[in-house]
Amino acid sequence: MKDAKLRYETLLELVENAQDGIVIAEKEDQDTVLIYVNPAFEKLTGYTSDEILYQDCRFLQGDDTEQVPVQQIRQAIDESAPVRTILKNYRKDGAPFWNELSVTPFYDKTDGLTYYIGIQKDVTEIVELKQSLEAAQARIAELEAQLPAK
Repeated sequence: MKDAKLRYETLLELVENAQDGIVIAEKEDQDTVLIYVNPAFEKLTGYTSDEILYQDCRFLQGDDTEQVPVQQIRQAIDESAPVRTILKNYRKDGAPFWNELSVTPFYDKTDGLTYYIGIQKDVTEIVELKQSLEAAQARIAELEAQLPAK
């Protein structure tokens, strides 16, 4: 069936050339193990696929990664539900980045839940701009409080 093969090859090419990081993971006991990463994910994290495959994504987290989004992800995985969140991760060189992560469970027709697909986008610039704006607004409020009453 020529069309099925063409669709598979086209799909693979699309995923390989996507601008956002795409990973596929499968659940193994308490871990969600990466079994595929596209080149955009390698570029985003600085790790090669050989360094990443068969690891849990938690290796990207640091001591200051907020636990709320991490728990949202774990709960969604435990419940086989989709989730979208933003969390702080770290590249191979130690540089932090803000990662908008969308995780969706994948079910096949016979075995039920088989994989998770994760789409990852670097939103560092947006998060840092928001943090700068919030800091500026707090500073303005502080300065306004020091002004003499009219």
